[in-house]
Amino acid sequence: MPSFDIVSRVELQELDNAVNNTKKEIETRYDFRGVATELTLNKGAKKLHIETGDDMKMRAVQDMLIGHCVRRKVDPRCLEFKDIEPTSKGQVKRDVLVKEGISKEIGQKVVKLIKESKLKVQAAIQDEQVRVTGKQIDDLQSVIRMVKEANFDVPMQFVNMKS
Repeated sequence: MPSFDIVSRVELQELDNAVNNTKKEIETRYDFRGVATELTLNKGAKKLHIETGDDMKMRAVQDMLIGHCVRRKVDPRCLEFKDIEPTSKGQVKRDVLVKEGISKEIGQKVVKLIKESKLKVQAAIQDEQVRVTGKQIDDLQSVIRMVKEANFDVPMQFVNMKS
């Protein structure tokens, strides 16, 4: 029986490339001269740490990071920016979480949307993904189109299409 999985994954190597490109851009920008700016990615904890001079520079680093993520085809919706906090050095810092996986609430919304469509498919939540099975591939393609149009606030990929 044909099936596919709806997942939310982040390519950490591409995110690392976006972080490195942002660091290079910071080094060349005139407004960051003489300002200690630190941008680190912890792949294991899936966490970014940004430390810079003031709120304006923090927003500039955030905009650069989002721009480089878009260029590297990493959906910026996977980044969850925490509040800006002052440091003891007179700078500001911000942690950024990298969100992966489909939460239970969003998974339930996806399943509800699929069931309301009256297509002859079954959807089931499995860990942090949703598996959709059906007899006809056309129905599965309709589900993919429908979920893309629904625009949940999570980047979603459609993988493991088996016929």
